[in-house]
Amino acid sequence: MGSESLGKLLVLVGAALALLGVAMVYGRVRLGRLPGDLQFGGEAARLYLPLTTCLLLSGVATLLLWLWDRWR
Repeated sequence: MGSESLGKLLVLVGAALALLGVAMVYGRVRLGRLPGDLQFGGEAARLYLPLTTCLLLSGVATLLLWLWDRWR
């Protein structure tokens, strides 16, 4: 991967993260409270495992990278 295509990839990922951030602040995107995200806890400690959120973000990232590869 050349430095030019790496730069384009970083710009694409940055733009996608910025759009996701804006959507989370101003929109109705509420990641982190999806069905399948596990929470365990008591009075002294809590454990939060965002399994569904991680799978969703991984799928979106995979799709973006696949589209990037086809577009190049």
